[in-house]
Amino acid sequence: MVPASQEPPADPPADVLQEAAAAFGLLASPARLHIVWVLAQGECDVTGLAERVGGALPAVSQHLAKLKLAGLVRSRREGRRQVYLVDDPDVVTIVRLMVGQLADRGAGRGSGRREGLRGLGA
Repeated sequence: MVPASQEPPADPPADVLQEAAAAFGLLASPARLHIVWVLAQGECDVTGLAERVGGALPAVSQHLAKLKLAGLVRSRREGRRQVYLVDDPDVVTIVRLMVGQLADRGAGRGSGRREGLRGLGA
């Protein structure tokens, strides 16, 4: 029996889990994850993002629209340009943590096989 002072935290409500799953679903796209990674470093316009992530301008614009609708990024006008930035600092923390951890694991393996989460259908 677990003492009352050490009870596990209550499960989150279903709507919170649904929202988290939706955010993770959006970030499940390597292109959108890369866009958030780039924007975590600072503001950028769609042309700069397309160059950095290696995507076509229309595709990057569509990814940004989805991220914007979800409230993960926002934009502001700067003259004739639309500049994008991350609108949720907690998402930046999660992305940096996950990508950083996986990069560290990969560096520790050297030239070994990189199976990790890919084989799990993630």
